[in-house]
Formats: sequence, structure tokens, C-alpha cells
Amino acid sequence: MIQCKRAYTSATPEDGRRVLVDRLWPRNCLKEQLQLNAWLPDVGPSAALLKSFKTGELDFAQFTVAYRLELAARPQNWWELLQFAEKGTLTLVFAAKDQQANNAVILAQWLEEELDRYSGSSSPVCYLDDFPDY
Repeated sequence: MIQCKRAYTSATPEDGRRVLVDRLWPRNCLKEQLQLNAWLPDVGPSAALLKSFKTGELDFAQFTVAYRLELAARPQNWWELLQFAEKGTLTLVFAAKDQQANNAVILAQWLEEELDRYSGSSSPVCYLDDFPDY
């Protein structure tokens, strides 16, 4: 299971592995307070993309498309998160005020899609037995 949680919300045992997915450390948060298992700053959106979103040049839909393109171009930055999610609960920690329109939500959706994509069989089904005269 993958969930998202603000950095300013207290950690709970149900959070599982907690990973900060912002490029910048959350303001006024001590390392001990966040109780993180990892910080992956490179999985966050680029500084230019984040600036475009925060200044209003991009709406959330446009930001989502652009961030997903960045994720597709850099799988090495998020691949480790798939392994965490396969083993149990993964909590993506973020600092944004908006709990619905932020990079962690997009990343969680991306990771869920990737898990679904890789959980299928490793090869296509063989239908040769269904067509004995072929």
C-alpha cells in the first residue's frame, strides 16, 4: 500500500517505511521529528517545474503531465520505492500545504501503476494448444 502524508503530521506505526519525496527539506522540521527511513530528493520534480507550478504558470493537470514525463525519464530515482511498496506500507512524505495537488500524490499514482504493470505474468499466454491444426 502506498499513502501520502504531510511532513508536519506526526508519524504513526501504520506508516510503514517513510520516505521524504521533496527536493528541499521541509521548513522547521527536525530530522528526528520526521522519523524517515529515507530521503530521495531526486525523485521530486525539478526546481524549474516546481517553480512553474508554484507561480501559476502551470495548473495541476499540466504539472502532472510534466512531472510524469520527468519520472519516466529517470526511473533510477524511483525504482527503490517500488521495492519498498512491495514489502509493505510505503508512506510518501511531503511538505506541500495542498494535500490533494502535490508531487507526492502524482508519485503515488505513478508507483501504483508501475506495480500493476510489473505484477503481471512475465510472458504472454501461449495459445498454441487451442489451435492444434496450426
